[in-house]
Amino acid sequence: MSSGDPKSAYEDRVYRSSGGIAGGVLLLAVAGWLGIDALVVGQGRTPWLALAALLCAVPLVIAFSLRPAVFANEDRLRVRNPFRVIVLPWATVASLRSGYSNEVVDESGTKYQLWSVPVSLRARNKANRRQAQAKGGRAGTQTDLSGRTSLLTGPVRAPSDQIMDDLRALWESRAGAADSQGEPSVRWSWEVMGPAIAGAVLLVILLVTG
Repeated sequence: MSSGDPKSAYEDRVYRSSGGIAGGVLLLAVAGWLGIDALVVGQGRTPWLALAALLCAVPLVIAFSLRPAVFANEDRLRVRNPFRVIVLPWATVASLRSGYSNEVVDESGTKYQLWSVPVSLRARNKANRRQAQAKGGRAGTQTDLSGRTSLLTGPVRAPSDQIMDDLRALWESRAGAADSQGEPSVRWSWEVMGPAIAGAVLLVILLVTG
């Protein structure tokens, strides 16, 4: 997927949560089935309540499951979170942190969570156990982000930790480049927030006036 920026040196590397996408698709299917059923066979105010609930819920489900993504190229890091889009030229990044969540910190000290790169403590513990087995001389395998399996030849990392390692390597190599300079920008995603707020207001009105 291309960043759409003519200054980008190459296409963006895109990082998304496959689990989040799968969960979002499932929730949308359930909401669509229940909502459409209420719109078609509901009586009285039921269709209006269903419409308001769908108008509020569907954007929120999309925002927290399908929408989050991290785009990285040689010039900058673009973080698309549920309600904001953050663009950080590499020169403005102060650190990329991994703990109970993955975060990027800009030069002013502002933290932004990477929603599309969730931390899995289970995967991290599993990777640590496999690494300990490898150090103990026991043969093992590891699976990379593309799904390919190979013998253990180096440190074993959980998928989200490996993504953060890749981002740190790109940041460290490009932070001083001329094309990586600039100012951070943060934009609110009103295309998501607007319909959700409208649906919530309509739902409250219908419930209060009922």
